[in-house]
Amino acid sequence: MGLHLRTGSFSYEVGRSDFLASFFDTIEIRLTKGLFGKKYPTVLNEFYNGNLKYENLERAEKELIDIQKRLKKHKPSKVVWDKFDLNKMPPWGGNISSHITDLSNYFVTSDGKDLFKVIFQAIETAKSEKSGITIE
Repeated sequence: MGLHLRTGSFSYEVGRSDFLASFFDTIEIRLTKGLFGKKYPTVLNEFYNGNLKYENLERAEKELIDIQKRLKKHKPSKVVWDKFDLNKMPPWGGNISSHITDLSNYFVTSDGKDLFKVIFQAIETAKSEKSGITIE
């Protein structure tokens, strides 16, 4: 069973744990040059650790908008599957859909949805519920 983002009442499918770790590793290595949590503290500290508090949803959303914008400048081949082994490739290697044009649209959930869209949807739901988001 894969990971999900859970708000108070809703659950959003993400996928395997190594997939989500790769998302955070790619942000850290490509956008913060290895300074984990300095540039995007809400996303790379709180959200990465599995619990995004209600009061930090707006800040996380702003960080994610900037992350998405900056990942757009990186080719799909720059994905980081494992920050401790930068040569490690995803299970599918370089065999990706032609729809994936950069790292901003590289991460697709196990049910075929853009991960950024899923996260933004979970944030909107959590805001309306006045809840946080947990990774389960």
